[in-house]
Amino acid sequence: MTRDDINQICAQFAGATAADPTSELDSWKVGGKMFICFGTNKSGFCVKTDSPETAQMLIDAGAARKAPYFHRSWVLVDPDSNPDELRHRIAISYDIIRASLTKKMQASLDQA
Repeated sequence: MTRDDINQICAQFAGATAADPTSELDSWKVGGKMFICFGTNKSGFCVKTDSPETAQMLIDAGAARKAPYFHRSWVLVDPDSNPDELRHRIAISYDIIRASLTKKMQASLDQA
């Protein structure tokens, strides 16, 4: 999956915005919180999982790697992985971050 493919997936989520890579981490955010981040030195992208245990399970299964510099609940995913799995991982990350927003912020995303 190319970076353009990933950008197209991210752009479909309500309230998702691309961060300016010249002033911030190259990422996509919802409500000002990052749900996917692209690395500069490593191939792949980082997404949030629901727990460190889920992240470790994905790492043990070979579906992801440890995301350097991130909390243990984040994983580094290879863009050459199964496209359906990639879409699923991105959607899960978005849902987790969106759920952490205030109810008011979540409601405003639905209206936009």
